[in-house]
Order: sequence, then C-alpha cells, then structure tokens
Amino acid sequence: MNIRQMQILELVRASGRASVEELSARLEVTPQTIRRDLAELADQGVLDRVHGGAILRSGASNIAYEERRRMNEDAKAAIGRACAAQIPDNSSVILNIGTTTEAVARALLRHRNLTVVTNNMNVANILAANESCEVLVAGGLLRRSDGGLVGDLTSEFMANFKTDYAIIGCSALDEDGDLLDFDLAEVRVSRAILRQARERWLVTDSAKLAQKAPIRVVSLGELDALFIDQPVPETLAKVCENAGTRVIVATPDP
Repeated sequence: MNIRQMQILELVRASGRASVEELSARLEVTPQTIRRDLAELADQGVLDRVHGGAILRSGASNIAYEERRRMNEDAKAAIGRACAAQIPDNSSVILNIGTTTEAVARALLRHRNLTVVTNNMNVANILAANESCEVLVAGGLLRRSDGGLVGDLTSEFMANFKTDYAIIGCSALDEDGDLLDFDLAEVRVSRAILRQARERWLVTDSAKLAQKAPIRVVSLGELDALFIDQPVPETLAKVCENAGTRVIVATPDP
C-alpha cells in the first residue's frame, strides 16, 4: 500500500464511503489513477468497490492501522530517536495515540526513572519492558482498531497530571499549520493532553503534509516543537518561526 492509497483509505474511513470524483479532486490525480488504487485496495481486502467509488469493508480498520504502522518506518524511527534524545531521565511524559508516538516509546526504552502517562495501549506494552519506567494508562473506551483509549473518562484522567512533556501525533498537517485528525473523541483527548504539559511537541512524518482530515486539533504555532523527517514547506516554516516553534528534522539512516 503506497502513501496515496493510505490517504484514500483514511478518507473513506472518515465518512464510510467516497466517490472516484471526490478522491480525484482531493488527491489531485486522475480518476483512472483512483480507480486503479481502489481496485488494489479491494484486492487487499480493506475496501469494497461500489458504483462510482468505494466503501469501507467491515473490519478493515485493523488492517489499516497495521499498514499505517509499516508506512515510513525508518522515518518514524528517526523521529522517535530525535525526540527521545531531548527527553532527560527523571522526566514525566504524556504520549497519545499513533504509530509515531509508539516509535518515541521504543526510543525511550533505555531512559531511567521516567513517568509515562498514555492513552495508547501499544505505548504501554512497549514501555512495560523498561523496568525503570512507571506507566500510567488512562481509562476510557478502547478503540480496538489501534489500541487507543478515548472518551470523556480519558480526558478526565489526563486532567490529573502536569507533566514535563506532552508528545502527540496527528493524521494530517495542513499547509496553514493546523494539526488535523479524523476522530472527534481522540481530538478532545489530544487537546486535554496538551493542556497538561509544560512542553508540547508534535511528532509526525512528512507524509502527513500530503494528507487531509476534517477535524482541527490545534495550530502548530501553539506547540513548542515539531519533530519531522524532512524540512517543512516555507509556509509552515514561517508559522513555526513566527510562533517560536522549534523544528527538528530527523533524517532517517541510509
């Protein structure tokens, strides 16, 4: 599954279905290209073709998350290492849902005396291997598709903490600097997480610059740092510069 097909899958997931014309306009490719992508995604078992477009196949979200985890693995690993390198021992951290925050968790396995708060079951399972790390897992509704915990109970849990760092991911990063996502319940938790930290960081791979999502989380200018695998476009660089948001480019190993 290539990046464009991942974008198609996310768009279909957002509304349950999408037309060829809509996908062609959103992704700025020809309808013929979209039809080929939809055919391949149908062959992979994640979408069903319907007249004029496609719908999400029941149970496809689990597959989508596993595919997402494999996308840009080297870039995410580099971002995770760069982020973890700026987190000292004896710190407290909140990590939210996402494959890039999971990469940060892997890079924290050798840190000492960490307190990690998370609504991500995958992060909790990763850091369980670090005996020097205290892991606090939020309650809430378990989203089986990706191991995330969301809902009002999750947001209320986060309000109990004031951590050194909040580290979040996003589904898309708009050209005007807005962080975007698909799930309003997840967005509410992400906003709650950001309110509870002294330093607020975004970790995202550059593929998110080409993606779209319908729900705004916050502006990049409201955050303290962005960790990404490639230099950002000039418009985003200006947003960061004007707001004092640091941009850390983590180049993947050759």
